[in-house]
Amino acid sequence: MGVITLARPIDKAATLRAIEKRRAEMSLAAFVKSAWHVIEPNQPYVEGFHIEFLCAHLEAITDGILNDDGTYYNRLLANVPPGTMKSLLIGVFWPAWEWGPRNMPHLRYVCASHSLELAIRDSLRMRRLVTSEWYQGHWGDHVTITGDQNAKAKFETTATGSRQACAFTGITGYRGDRVIIDDPHSVDDANSDAKRESVTTLFKEAVTSRLNNPDRSAIVVVMQRLHERDVSGVILENEMGYDHIMLPMRFDPSRQCVTKLGYADPREEDGELLFPDRFPLHVVERDEAAMGPYATAGQYQQSPEPRGGGIVKDQWWQPWDKSEYPAIEYIVAALDTAYTTKAENDPSALTVWGVFSASAEQASTRMVDRYGRPIESATSSQSEALGATAKVMMMYAWQDRLAIGDLVVKVEEICARMKVDTLLIENKAAGHSVAQELRRVFNTAKFGVQMYDPKTLDKVARLYSIQHIFSEGMVFAPNKDWAEMVIRQTSSFPRGAHDDLVDTVSMGLKHLRDVGMLTRAPERMAEIEDGRAFHGNQDVPLYNV
Repeated sequence: MGVITLARPIDKAATLRAIEKRRAEMSLAAFVKSAWHVIEPNQPYVEGFHIEFLCAHLEAITDGILNDDGTYYNRLLANVPPGTMKSLLIGVFWPAWEWGPRNMPHLRYVCASHSLELAIRDSLRMRRLVTSEWYQGHWGDHVTITGDQNAKAKFETTATGSRQACAFTGITGYRGDRVIIDDPHSVDDANSDAKRESVTTLFKEAVTSRLNNPDRSAIVVVMQRLHERDVSGVILENEMGYDHIMLPMRFDPSRQCVTKLGYADPREEDGELLFPDRFPLHVVERDEAAMGPYATAGQYQQSPEPRGGGIVKDQWWQPWDKSEYPAIEYIVAALDTAYTTKAENDPSALTVWGVFSASAEQASTRMVDRYGRPIESATSSQSEALGATAKVMMMYAWQDRLAIGDLVVKVEEICARMKVDTLLIENKAAGHSVAQELRRVFNTAKFGVQMYDPKTLDKVARLYSIQHIFSEGMVFAPNKDWAEMVIRQTSSFPRGAHDDLVDTVSMGLKHLRDVGMLTRAPERMAEIEDGRAFHGNQDVPLYNV
């Protein structure tokens, strides 16, 4: 008889480790799931479609795939809400995956955030991961951290790879194969024009020069939207070649994300949540109430403006679809001056407003009481008040960058053509110069020039002061491109790229309110009711009786 050789027993634990290792090497998403226990040992891993969505695009950079034009796929912009693993995924797991599972320990990473503290936080997380027993057990033959360069802000591999953490404002001192920018703006700095523009200028002028290989090295920006002119806005406005991932907390079908790689946001229902297992509806609603509409729009919805508009909602503008304007009683133009031809400066802007009396039919479209509440059926007093309420038509709008001479000519031409009664110019240095030129050159003009002083009211307070005029349906606009331009800019204020037209809107309408030409329906109803009330005999006798 032959000798019978018994098969060696199967080491199930070793087999499972080998399978885990192989899966992690093939898929970034699988690596994230397997490595999660190292980074967050006390938190369960929560699945979400957005994780694989982001991973697929990061893998495309790692694989060195080509775009349709033959260039390397190496520019990625991701706008996703906070708390959805964006920083961990892009700044911790992806570099660790490239070093070990993909055997690329030579890669050098520059990882920047708006604060050095946040950048170092993720540096420590990655160092903890790549030095962990689990990671070293799988890929220790690839990744060894050197002893002489192993600090919180920077550590290196023996294969000359490195991970450098820095504040975004200090990025010019470093260079890498991957430049990862995680939230370059703080919330407060994004609301400061000077600080925000300093960051966007640095991004445009310095980041591309921080690459080891201008052709193949990658730039990945991950952030929440905070302003139309934040880093994301600059990338999108200037068409800088970035693939754009935009995944809002609540799905908006009109803004569905479709990337260059052909991936689309798979959600179908309007308002469908991004990460319901971690952010269920009651949590999202609680957070939205605490954040308010603007923070919700930027941080959750990845839009600088709330859906439907901010201070002034889109639907509050009443459409005027007739070919002719109604009979106009008084016309005012409002001018915001910035006479310069330089493209980087704000333009001058002008809007023209006409006051007219609404018919009862028009007035009844938005009946409200003195507290702004809708009225289902109007009484005779209410109908009288609504029928007598004045309305205002936006008759024209314009903005451009012109030198002072051309600006004066343009403004005079518009005012003469539109038969303007009064031209308002904001009471500031540039405005005084334009007013003086208008009075000097066109001293026979039929319109008056009046300086407008907003006193202590800032731009936001000015728009809030006339918000009710919009909400009560008193403002009309024709279906014109220039009208849409004003509506869009007003809707996005105060997070929009420009606010010049918005200034003219608040200037013109507040003037009409101040001079008594725009009386709200609740005020008119109060006048009528007060006039009909019996106040007793108020006559004062000529002598004592």
